[in-house]
Amino acid sequence: MTNTIKNIVIVGGGTAGWITAGVLAAEHMGQGSSVQVLLIESPQVASIGVGEGTWPSMRNTLKKIGITEAQFMRCANASFKQGSKFIGWRDGSENDFYYHPFMNPQGYTQADLHAGWQALNQNHTQEHHRSFADTVCAQSQVCEAGLAPKQQATPEYAAVTNYGYHLDATKFAELLQSHCTQRLGVKHQLDHVTGVKSASNGDIAAITCKDSDDISGDLFIDCTGLASKLLGEHYQIPFIEKKHILFNDSALAVQVPYEDNNSPIASATLSTAQSAGWIWDIGLPTRRGVGYTYSSKHTDDQSAEKALKDYLAQSIGEQAANALTPRKITFKPGHREKFWHKNCVAVGLSSGFLEPLEASALALVELSASMISEQLPTDRLHMDIIAERFNDRFSYHWGRVIDFLKLHYVLSQRKDSDYWRDNQLSESIEPRLQQLLTLWQYQPPSRYDFTLNEEVFPSSSYQYVLYGMGFETQLKASRKMLNESELTARIFNDNQLKKEQFISGLPSNRQLIAALTKSTY
Repeated sequence: MTNTIKNIVIVGGGTAGWITAGVLAAEHMGQGSSVQVLLIESPQVASIGVGEGTWPSMRNTLKKIGITEAQFMRCANASFKQGSKFIGWRDGSENDFYYHPFMNPQGYTQADLHAGWQALNQNHTQEHHRSFADTVCAQSQVCEAGLAPKQQATPEYAAVTNYGYHLDATKFAELLQSHCTQRLGVKHQLDHVTGVKSASNGDIAAITCKDSDDISGDLFIDCTGLASKLLGEHYQIPFIEKKHILFNDSALAVQVPYEDNNSPIASATLSTAQSAGWIWDIGLPTRRGVGYTYSSKHTDDQSAEKALKDYLAQSIGEQAANALTPRKITFKPGHREKFWHKNCVAVGLSSGFLEPLEASALALVELSASMISEQLPTDRLHMDIIAERFNDRFSYHWGRVIDFLKLHYVLSQRKDSDYWRDNQLSESIEPRLQQLLTLWQYQPPSRYDFTLNEEVFPSSSYQYVLYGMGFETQLKASRKMLNESELTARIFNDNQLKKEQFISGLPSNRQLIAALTKSTY
């Protein structure tokens, strides 16, 4: 039970497997280390390749692994992402949209920005009301103008405005595979995993393969996707379904060509509400990744495909839209009861999946790989303690992601379909979120609501969504507010000046991507 952890076996590739391999190898392999990382994957890996979004944390992950930004942008067909734009979510009216940018509001920890914003709007007529995001942050306007998050002279992974990426997941996995095997010493084996051999204590002693010898290991990382071959299939760890909270369980995805090579590349993920779900629209340098994620309970595939093609026809024309053939994806929203059992830990889809909203999937992969690497157990006794801590933390993480995603639906004022009406029923809302929504009627989200040092979504993200969707928090007259009125006015004025500076000085997304992918750092 005190065997040293030396041989780490990752079962399954894709972005989850290779990110995990890269993070572990970069930190634990090298001169003088006895740790070895082997990744085994099927030679016939199915790829979706619809375009995927990341959070700003990906910059640190890439830097840690040792991939330059220019190399990443070139090889992963990547573009810059500065947040999400939600269209039609509030009430479906003509000018219904708001942003959830990646930057924290300016002066967020200095003053009650919500109160200052409300006071500012009280002095304007309804048609001149300023949105919360535009008032407290310059990034929403940068996104609306299609601008990049920095200039060409800005060092790699540094930022003028905070950013993550849009990328081609298949190409990204290929880049990671090449880098991990050629630069970091990760062993790579192509074979079909056919079974598991158990040790006397219930651990996985080895995995059996179709065309090669058994592979033994001390720690097994399950990256086998929705099949969850080790944690789910072998260990039978229960899957906790969340479809009664998050209804979407299907998607139709398609790759959409640009009109020409100079077409603008969106600076944010576009999320457009539909009658039974929403459409994502992700701009990559060479194409768009577009898809409709929806609830099979509230619509059928034919109606969903029509809605998707109607959306595409607005930008590429009806004939071009009808010529595209979407790919159907089905999933079961939820997650495993626990994520680390015995000497097996699941990362990525094998641990669960909810839906594409707010691009949490890769962020959870990064968080998992980071904790496994930073807390890598020394021996088997140590592993049991780390496993318990890992399960506690990720049960919390999954719960907070569910709350945050559901928040978008709960706040909607749309009543035009059963989908939106059902999303607003109290029985589809977890008690914790219900309590927070009551709390936020009296006070805005704050650091007291989210106490971990590594929250998946900070309180500022909740403010962007709440006030973008028209939620109202009571204003309380207090001496503090009176004392802060000059401060919030100055913060808002500074933000407007910064917005003007950014818009005049930043290149377009396409201009910067073209410049960086032709150069090296």
